[in-house]
Formats: sequence, structure tokens, C-alpha cells
Amino acid sequence: MLLSWRPVPPCMALRRHASTIQAGVQRFVPASGSVDSSALEQLQAFVSQASRLFIISGAGLSTESGIPDYRSEGVGLYARTDRRPMQHSEFVRSAKARQRYWARNYMGWPQFSSHSPNSAHFALRDWEDKGKLHWLVTQNVDALHLKDGHQRLTELHGCTHRVVCLGCGRLTRRADLQKQFAALNPGWAASAGAVAPDGDVFLEDEQVLHFRVPACEACGGILKPDVTFFGDVVKRATVEFVHNKLAESDAVLVAGSSLQVYSGYRFLLAASERKLPIAIVNIGPTRADHLAQVRLSARCGEVLPAIQLS
Repeated sequence: MLLSWRPVPPCMALRRHASTIQAGVQRFVPASGSVDSSALEQLQAFVSQASRLFIISGAGLSTESGIPDYRSEGVGLYARTDRRPMQHSEFVRSAKARQRYWARNYMGWPQFSSHSPNSAHFALRDWEDKGKLHWLVTQNVDALHLKDGHQRLTELHGCTHRVVCLGCGRLTRRADLQKQFAALNPGWAASAGAVAPDGDVFLEDEQVLHFRVPACEACGGILKPDVTFFGDVVKRATVEFVHNKLAESDAVLVAGSSLQVYSGYRFLLAASERKLPIAIVNIGPTRADHLAQVRLSARCGEVLPAIQLS
């Protein structure tokens, strides 16, 4: 059943949550103004009227957990440095590129893997527990939704907490690979720079020259994080599965994504074609603003916990 979106009467009382960000995390969250009360009331009505809500989450959800993103104005990786993420083709064809990537990732992993879900993750988990959320598709690779216990979840771009062999397809735990790195590189050390959104740190090329990378224990193949690198494509079966979940839904909410990457944006196009109502909560403009009936430029950790479920 499709929803006809209706504004909520202005007299509706909303639960307010005092949402603060730890000082060490603030530098990754772009500036935003106060939440517009009228827009918040509209989002409350939007969520209340949905019975099978399809949600797409992005990096803006995790910045409040201390994980930087790529595109946020002033604080994203692209704004702060001239570094660019690993490209799939470079990783596959170049042993030196893999050595550099894994050395950086080895250094960044203890910090990256220690991040915890924030109030926005908790809110979405509550929505799932109460039957409001039909399916959650995250573009993030940080496992924070899994850490929070989500079950109705698709990790569209994979997860850095898993490692895949490009030869035999064997999946292993990233934590186990960390132990292998330590065993192979007992005397290796480097002074690390800032952590990147995908979990690695900035190292100079000469710092990684002697870093050793293990092969797959099953077939000797190349090990790669189980994520979709830039320049690669999401598996067709995953895309079809998500489209099926979208077809079962009656409304779409975007939480913390600019939707600049087509892999996520395509589902907004499909939702629009199906005449599904769309709401977006994200600091700054998104690629799908013209498709949305409700739009809030605000922190997910401030807005989502304020929504009451009937």
C-alpha cells in the first residue's frame, strides 16, 4: 500500500532529546543550524504514517561516532587533504598498492574497529524492534549497525570487519588478519597520521616498504577487505535483493547521506518511480533533494531519537 503523505498538525508535541557530541568527535561533524521545528513535525508525521519504512544510511550517521567521511564541507577527507581512497583496479593489479593499503589499514584498525554506535544507530534499532523499520540499507562499511544488533540489514558496500580472498572467495574475520599481520611484522612500526573513512591511516610510501602481507591460507590468493572499493560495482544479486525490499516498503528515509554515489542514489530514483514518499535527514544538500517531500539539514543523532513511535 502506498502512503499519501500528510503534514502533521502544528500542535503535535514531539519528544526532545538533548543530543551532544564528544569533543574528540566534533571535528568530523559538519556545522549545522538548529533543527527547524516545522520540518521536525513533518518528519514525525512522515514516520508515523509509514508502516514498512525503507531506510538508507550513510557516512553522516557515523561521523557522530568519530568516523570521518569523504565529502562533508570543511571536515571531510576531500576538504582536509589531497588523499583519495583506494581504487579497485589499483588494488587488484598492484602488489605495492596492496602492501601500502594493508600497512595503513593495520595501523588504523585498532582505533577504527573500536568505534561504537551513537544515538542515531540506537534510534533506528528501536524502530526495527518496534516493527517500524522494514529494511535498512547502509552504505557504511564500519559495522556500527551490526554492533547495535540490527537484523533487517544490508551492507550495500560490504564491511571492513570481513576479509575476502579474490581467488577462492573464502571469508575470514578482519580481527584474525590483524593477528597475522602482527606475527609477520614483529619489528615493524610507523608513526601514523590521521585516520581515513575506510579505516586506514596516512603513511608515507617509504614507511611501508618492508611490511609483509599474508596470502589466503586456503588457496594462496589475494586478500581484500570485503568492501566495494571505488571503481568497483555492487554485486547484482545484492542490488536485486535491495530492490525487492524497496518494493515491499511504503516510504523511504535517507539518514546521513548526500547520495553522490549512484549505488545508493539508484534506490531513490526507483522509489520516486514507485511514487513512494521520501524524507531526507542530512547536513547539507543531497543528490535527491528534488525527490523528497520532507527535508531536514541536521544531525541524525539529534533528529532521529526525537521521533516518537506510536
